[in-house]
Amino acid sequence: MRPHVFVHMRYVLRQVLGVCLFASLSACGEASETIASIALHPANANIFYIATNDAVYKTRDGGQTWEKFPSFSSRRVTTVAVDPQLPATVYAGTMGDAVYKSPDGGQHWLPHNVGLKEHVSYVNQFVFHPVQNETIYLATTVGVFRTTDGGRVWDEQMAGMKEVHIVVAMAMDPGNPKLLYAGTTGGAYRSRDGAASWQKVNKGLIPEDLLDASLALGVNTLVVDPIHTNIVYAGTTKGLFKTTNEAESWTRIGESLPDQYISCVAVHPAQPSTLYVGGRAGVQKSTDGGTTWQAMNQGLATLNIRTLVISPRDPNLLYTGTNGSGLYRSTDGGTNWTRVPLAPQPAAAPAQGY
Repeated sequence: MRPHVFVHMRYVLRQVLGVCLFASLSACGEASETIASIALHPANANIFYIATNDAVYKTRDGGQTWEKFPSFSSRRVTTVAVDPQLPATVYAGTMGDAVYKSPDGGQHWLPHNVGLKEHVSYVNQFVFHPVQNETIYLATTVGVFRTTDGGRVWDEQMAGMKEVHIVVAMAMDPGNPKLLYAGTTGGAYRSRDGAASWQKVNKGLIPEDLLDASLALGVNTLVVDPIHTNIVYAGTTKGLFKTTNEAESWTRIGESLPDQYISCVAVHPAQPSTLYVGGRAGVQKSTDGGTTWQAMNQGLATLNIRTLVISPRDPNLLYTGTNGSGLYRSTDGGTNWTRVPLAPQPAAAPAQGY
C-alpha cells in the first residue's frame, strides 16, 4: 500500500472513530438524541432545521411542533444548511451519500452529487457565497469542493492541500468572499482566490513536525469575526486559537477553559467581543474576546456539546445541540437553557411560507 494512501486511511479512521466516541455509541447506530447540526432561517426566528443521526427536523413555530423528514438513503445526516438568500432552499450533508437539496423548505429532497468523488463518505459543512447564492463550498472527508450552480455539479478545489484530505470546517470572510479558511486534520489553510489554491497557515497553531503524529491537533471549527474580519477563531481538539492577521499567525486563548476540546464557536453578530464555545465541558462564554470565560450551563442535562448557533435577529437567542440529550434554547444570552423536545408531526405542505 502506498504511504500517502495509508496516511489518508488513518486520517479517515481517526475522524470516524472520533465522531463515534464523542457522539456516544448511539450516535453511530441506534436512534439517539444527538443533534448534529442546527440551521436557522435568516429572517424568521420561528423557522429552523435540526439534523440528528436519524433525520432532518423542521419547525415553523420556534420548536413547539416539528416535521420529520426521513434520512434519505444514507446512514445519517451530518449537517444541514439554509440558503441565506433563498431560505426555501435547504441542503443536507450526509454520511455515505454526500449531498441532498430541497427547493421547497424540506418537503422534497433530491441528491446533488455530480462531480463529488464516489468515496465522499462524510460531508462536514456548507459555506455560502454572500452574493452569488449558487456558489457553495463543501468541506468533506476527501477535501474541498465547490459548486457555482446550486449543487448541480461540484468541482474539487484542493490545490496546495495535497497532504491533507479531511476538511472538517470552513469559513469565509463576509466582506471578501475570495478569502476562505479551511480547518483540517492537519491544521489550518487559507485561500485568497476563492479556493483555487490553498496555503498552509499553522504558525502558532501546530508545529510542522507534529502534523503526522497520531494525536496531532485537528481544527473542528472556524469562525470569522463578523465586523473585524481579520480576526478568526479556531476551535481545535487541543484548545481555542485566535488570529488577528488573517491567519498569518495564531495565538492560543482560553487556557482557563475547563476542557480544551472545542467542538463549536459562535460569535455575537453585533458585539464580536462576546463569543461562546462548546465542547465536553458544556457552554462557555467570554465578553472580552476570549481573555476570560464563564460557564453557562444552567439547565443543561449534559455538558457534551456538539453544535451552537446564535440567532441573527436576536443575539440573546441561542440554540445548542448535545450528544445524547437533545436540543436546548436560551433566550438570555446563555444564562439559562431550556430543553426543546423534538416532537415530530407528520410532514405536510407548508402552511405559512418556508
